Amino acid sequence: MQKILNFIKKNKQFSFFFLLVILLIFVAVFAPVIAPQDPYVSDLKNALQAPNSEHWFGTDKLGRDIFSRVIYASRISLPATLALVAIIFVAGTILGTLAGYFGGWVDAVIMRLSDMMISFPGMVLAIAVAGIMGASIKNAVIAIAIVSWSKYARLARSLVMKIRHEDYVYAAIVTGSKTGYILRKYMLPNVIPTLVITAATDIGGMMLELAGLSFLGFGAKAPAAEWGLMLNEGRTYMQNAPWMMIYPGLAIFIVVVIFNLLGDSLRDVLDVREE
Repeated sequence: MQKILNFIKKNKQFSFFFLLVILLIFVAVFAPVIAPQDPYVSDLKNALQAPNSEHWFGTDKLGRDIFSRVIYASRISLPATLALVAIIFVAGTILGTLAGYFGGWVDAVIMRLSDMMISFPGMVLAIAVAGIMGASIKNAVIAIAIVSWSKYARLARSLVMKIRHEDYVYAAIVTGSKTGYILRKYMLPNVIPTLVITAATDIGGMMLELAGLSFLGFGAKAPAAEWGLMLNEGRTYMQNAPWMMIYPGLAIFIVVVIFNLLGDSLRDVLDVREE
């Protein structure tokens, strides 16, 4: 307990933003308790109501409570974003580590695949992949993952190549250590901290990309409560009912800022150069 308190005192900024992230997860988990109304129940007689005491964020074109929908949207947007970051983190780390350690044709194949992904504008390629696979939040995650893993692979490869020819690695090879052991013992521990920082700072960007695909019609489908989709539904009523776009947009803004600041503070915690 004392160690935790000392860590919090030493890393106040990280602890604060980590607490905010825990709060966001709490909101997503307990959305059915927090939301005052069913986000999927339509009531046309209350359609396009401005924010009031009964509907804090107003209602949409179908009379659904926007506050409840914004709260419920966290149950789609947050897990989808975290799953996306986890996929590209794991895939990029494994492929980059293998490329940097083995070199040769393994490196050539993985890096040429990476070059192919980088040669296309990322969002355009993601839209094309999502369009081929069909609109859904699952396919949007897969589409963005396909075009986003290369950054992690290149970073992991460069970090592995820095230590690949160190004496202690050669000593491990000479003493008969298996390849899997060397990768786990020496390569991954040198790669993980930097990639964790990168992943933390990427969460906000990945959320924006997922929301962007949903906004363009390649992500979540109606009647799902998802922030990007809610922005798409509200753009037609921007002048008459601006609250339909203001509150989902504000939710995206707040969450992205929190995760970006968490990533910045995590860099201070994990970056050995700051010690």
